[in-house]
Amino acid sequence: MIMDTPALELLRDPYETFRIANELRKKAVGEIVTFVVNRNINFTDLCVNDCKFCSFKNRKKFILSFEELKRKVEEAVDFGCTEVCIQGGLLENAKIDFYVSILEAVREVSKKIHIHAFSPMEIMHMAKNSNLTTFEVLKILKKEGLGSMPGTAAEILDDNIRQQICPKKIKTHEWVKIIKEAHSLGIPTTATMMYGHLESWEERIKHILLIKRIQQETHGFTEFIPLSFMWKNNELGAKAKGVSGFEDLLVIAIARILLYPEIKNIQASWVKLGIKLAQASLNFGANDLGGTLIEENISKSAGATSGELISPEELRELIIRAGRIPKQRDTLYNLID
Repeated sequence: MIMDTPALELLRDPYETFRIANELRKKAVGEIVTFVVNRNINFTDLCVNDCKFCSFKNRKKFILSFEELKRKVEEAVDFGCTEVCIQGGLLENAKIDFYVSILEAVREVSKKIHIHAFSPMEIMHMAKNSNLTTFEVLKILKKEGLGSMPGTAAEILDDNIRQQICPKKIKTHEWVKIIKEAHSLGIPTTATMMYGHLESWEERIKHILLIKRIQQETHGFTEFIPLSFMWKNNELGAKAKGVSGFEDLLVIAIARILLYPEIKNIQASWVKLGIKLAQASLNFGANDLGGTLIEENISKSAGATSGELISPEELRELIIRAGRIPKQRDTLYNLID
């Protein structure tokens, strides 16, 4: 049953919603579409968690050595990356020292490259293993070079849904608490939502409006990234097969409308959506195409077929063909070119 809320009115006439979203995109950012030159580094697929949507856990049973990690950072620097994005599975006994060693390994290679790393779930994990508070962990990580955090592990910020899809993961209030602590320390984060599984439109909208309230309080989110559920090779895929491309575009449009004007940047994930749908999304509220990635493991293991690397030149061409102005940005949305 659809509850009576003004936000749900946006579902009644999707084409009008698309029109409004595109107008608000123009007001927020004009005709510029941004991207970042970055590299993903997943340091392990070993994980003590049990998320029903995960196709990545224990697939290859690897842990990168610090030498391997440094080599990947060197490759990123040579490629022209301004950012490394670092996340991994939850190693059973990994304490804060292990995560600090990852930051130190990056800094041994480059003092300048921005380190975008460690989800709120990873922050909670290292805090518990180290007998520290999450706030203390964040302070240490910032001091050691952490520049910003991915706002992943959010999935759907509703504990009834979380109990079904990721029962061992942090609860909604814990995710919110860690995000607010990061923002209070001057650590910006992204905000994400994984949709297209067991959640309803009500729960999606509730999630987006919670993100909006946090942003009104902290102003710490750099962007909102809707992530379409990838259903292959995981337990949740037996119950849910994701959504249509039309619904992907509607999620982006509704996010643009509900988050305006607090969150200026709405990212379309070319890995999740595919190149052409991500390009089309630029007419439905999105203004950012994410990063070059170089290496992408998590979505690929769940059935993504759009590849692991897209060059800056390809991204520029995609944006130009969509009738927009391409601009390279850094992690914090400062324009580089």
